[in-house]
Amino acid sequence: ERPRDQDRAFQATREGRSMPLPMIERRVLPGMGDADYLGPEFNGRTYRLKFMRGGRVIWIDVDAATGRVVGRSGN
Repeated sequence: ERPRDQDRAFQATREGRSMPLPMIERRVLPGMGDADYLGPEFNGRTYRLKFMRGGRVIWIDVDAATGRVVGRSGN
């Protein structure tokens, strides 16, 4: 069985390879204005936060270890 995103994120945080998701969210959400936050994905190195604004999807990629935004797609 393949581990779920939240299980991988928990393990990475426990091992010190990742910041906790709430800390990542506190850094990113204020800059997203009126966009609706739909939730995260985690791939082991980055969190990908999904937002919706005016019918368009916006992805914000964040380095899990540093909390730095490393990519953005959509508007």
